[in-house]
Amino acid sequence: MQSSGGSVTLRIGTRGSPLALAQAAMVRARLASALGFASERIDVKVIRTTGDAISDRPLSELGGKGLFTKEIEEALAAGDIDLAVHSAKDMPTALPPGMIVAAVLPREDPRDVFISRKAASLRDLPAGAVVGSASLRRQALVKRLRPDLTVVSFRGNVETRLRKLDAGEVDATLLALAGLKRLGLADVATETLSAEAFIPAVGQGIVAIEARAADAATLKLLVAIDHAPSMAALACERAFLTVLDGSCRTPIAGHAVVVGDRIHLRGLIARPDGSICFDTEREGPVLEAVALGADAGTELKRRAGPNFFGPA
Repeated sequence: MQSSGGSVTLRIGTRGSPLALAQAAMVRARLASALGFASERIDVKVIRTTGDAISDRPLSELGGKGLFTKEIEEALAAGDIDLAVHSAKDMPTALPPGMIVAAVLPREDPRDVFISRKAASLRDLPAGAVVGSASLRRQALVKRLRPDLTVVSFRGNVETRLRKLDAGEVDATLLALAGLKRLGLADVATETLSAEAFIPAVGQGIVAIEARAADAATLKLLVAIDHAPSMAALACERAFLTVLDGSCRTPIAGHAVVVGDRIHLRGLIARPDGSICFDTEREGPVLEAVALGADAGTELKRRAGPNFFGPA
């Protein structure tokens, strides 16, 4: 945070994709409104990440989710920015020392959508059709539901993947409805997949704001825009993920819903080929969100046994 002549400027760090910029703009607008700032007093700094720079290989070969946050977190640690805006599902299981999720925006619809120019639904795709996805979770769940389909790695931002789909590189793909909504592209969805049959990724639909744990001034400002139910859901899901040591190499799904003072979690782990899955549920007080998530993860870890995520 910078102070000059009585004015305070907050510096937001973000990736430069259209979706990342839309999410940073959401945070900027909410902060400006809540704090009575002119939006011009909140700067947005675009930071190119390793995940953005390398787009021709699967994330699982490159080291996992942290590829989309590492450089931004380095800027945060160095004091070059005051807060970082991420898609919560891109955040690594363990944050760097001294960093915390300080606030989250209200969760958007967390479901996945099926997009195809050749079939009205995942069920309607012909045998042997090619489905492209960069997510091992989506790949595994597609194979679980349709083992007769061919699933290939398919990277790029939302617009890039839609262009590749239109060019016929694949017959179908899957994307997060939340991202499409934030980009004004929800109408490209062919089918919205049930969150029960196709459990979302941990954090899907949540915009998370990361800050330095010792930066009391910034943390105090972020309280004004934090959405407590979404924060509780994220804490539950990330506790589940932490026990399972989840990364982009592991097909893990986790979705928590808060209603009043209760929280309900559905969690799943799958072999990469979708051949074996274990799932579980938990329900309890919101105040026990972290414990419930961790307990669910412990159960699945025990049931699956060691090396579950290895080759079939």
